[in-house]
Amino acid sequence: MERILQKIGRIREHVNLINSIKDDCLARFSNDPLYRGALLHYLYLLADSSITLAELVIKHKKLRLPQTYYEAIDILGENGILEPEFAFSFAKIAGFRNFLAHDYEKIAESAICKDVLSKLEDVEEFLRQVEGSLT
Repeated sequence: MERILQKIGRIREHVNLINSIKDDCLARFSNDPLYRGALLHYLYLLADSSITLAELVIKHKKLRLPQTYYEAIDILGENGILEPEFAFSFAKIAGFRNFLAHDYEKIAESAICKDVLSKLEDVEEFLRQVEGSLT
């Protein structure tokens, strides 16, 4: 349980860091390679940590082990830890994680600065639902 709580704390740190640098993202992402690198790095850590948290919860609750990152989120939905519709939607974070790990050079600033940053609330919701299952 301690590792789960530590991971939740780390995810919140990543969200706070991203929120602290997201202003003027469109201009900065295109023109500042250090900004772009930092933002993509923290987004990767956020996505990867969210998947790791799902895996830790699965292990803690002795649920079936996932075969993929997507499945880790799906299992939480199947077992009532996440609302099923939310789990289906949030599982896309696995694809985003893989994209950042392998294809990050192909990303458009609008995809990150508008689409992705607008979904940080989903990570907060993920944490709320996971924490609610731990009590």
